[in-house]
Amino acid sequence: MSPELITGLLFGSLILFLVLGLPLVFVLGGVAVVFTYFLWGHEALYMVATRTFTSATSYVLLAIPMFIFMGNMLLKSGIADDLYRMMYHWLGRLRGGLAMGTVGVCTIFAAMVGVSGAATVTMGLIALPSMLKRNYDKSIAVGCIAAGGALGILIPPSVLMIALALFANISVGRLFAGGVFSGLLLSFLFCIYIGVRSLWQPRLCPPVPPEERLPLRKKFALLRSVILPILLVTAVMGSIFAGAATPTEASGVGALGSIICALVYRRLTWQNLRETCYSTLQLSCMVMWIIFAASCFTALYTATDAPQLAEALLMAVPGGRWGTIVATQVIFLILGMLLDPLGIMMICTPIFFPIVVSLGFDPVWFGVLFVINMEMGFLTPPFGFNLFYLKAIVPKDITMGDIYRSIIPFVILQGFGLVLCMIFPQIILWLPNLVLGY
Repeated sequence: MSPELITGLLFGSLILFLVLGLPLVFVLGGVAVVFTYFLWGHEALYMVATRTFTSATSYVLLAIPMFIFMGNMLLKSGIADDLYRMMYHWLGRLRGGLAMGTVGVCTIFAAMVGVSGAATVTMGLIALPSMLKRNYDKSIAVGCIAAGGALGILIPPSVLMIALALFANISVGRLFAGGVFSGLLLSFLFCIYIGVRSLWQPRLCPPVPPEERLPLRKKFALLRSVILPILLVTAVMGSIFAGAATPTEASGVGALGSIICALVYRRLTWQNLRETCYSTLQLSCMVMWIIFAASCFTALYTATDAPQLAEALLMAVPGGRWGTIVATQVIFLILGMLLDPLGIMMICTPIFFPIVVSLGFDPVWFGVLFVINMEMGFLTPPFGFNLFYLKAIVPKDITMGDIYRSIIPFVILQGFGLVLCMIFPQIILWLPNLVLGY
């Protein structure tokens, strides 16, 4: 069977079953098992067991449940409420200050949780009612939460980056370092947009009334809520960048640190610990099963020599090697509207990363570009996850159309940030090269 036919059947089957609504893990795993059997017989199914065992015993993947536990424990400890209260009183007096503060809290939260949904839902429950109560325009209030929450997969420690590092054979530490300034760049662009829009149209983002503002002494007292989270993030990321710990070891530091934070804040209860463990188990199992299924699919795809076909097609794109890079970004953008980021990563990694490396591009740079694209996928309809997270918690008078319209300027800003990172690769590569070497 020719590579062209195999590729068409493989991806045609994936798209068909995903459109039918089957879970991603069963689609990837099922297609891998069925095609392996019909191409090479029942003896080849041993590959499924060996690939699953190899993924399950990967040392790097131990970091996933640890970072998820850290984020869940900090969430249950009420640290998000404390952070928002601090931002509210420090920035609320500015026009657009609550929206900019929400993006700031999401940025800090992203450095603690590693996933997108946690910050989106948390800020939707905490910040959205506060902004709407103070007559913020609903498009800015909803849009800043959706966009800020999406930073969770770009700013380390990102669960998606850990899985990407495994499948693309990239250093997790270098990927984490590459996500720092690119994530801060997007956060900065969001805040600049909100600030300029607030000055241009003051009625959209009114300041907090004078009677709700605290004196400077009390505002400084609120800064205590930031100390422990920042210390924890510094300990986790600093130990990785300093070479004192691997990402997996640092994830253990983060998990223990989150328990200590909850203990210091006197919120380490049995109920919080139980709910944290349960949430961690749920999310970790979901991620791990997708990784197992995708590992089998990747092995099948590689064994069929189909990657050579994809390479030939991409190399034929006009514009030389930069034309190929632009084509991959367009493909990622389209797939991000339709599929889960983990699924896109599993499907595209074995195809695109070898091509990018052969063209002389840095795989860490390309990996961060991929993650930025997946961040856009969390906001782009029809299947942007953050849009549905918000729909579940916004007031009834905010429609799905309102949510779609709210994210348009933020998706444009994400695209602008992506272009800046492509034109100026050092935005991504400067920190990895500085702290971890070439």
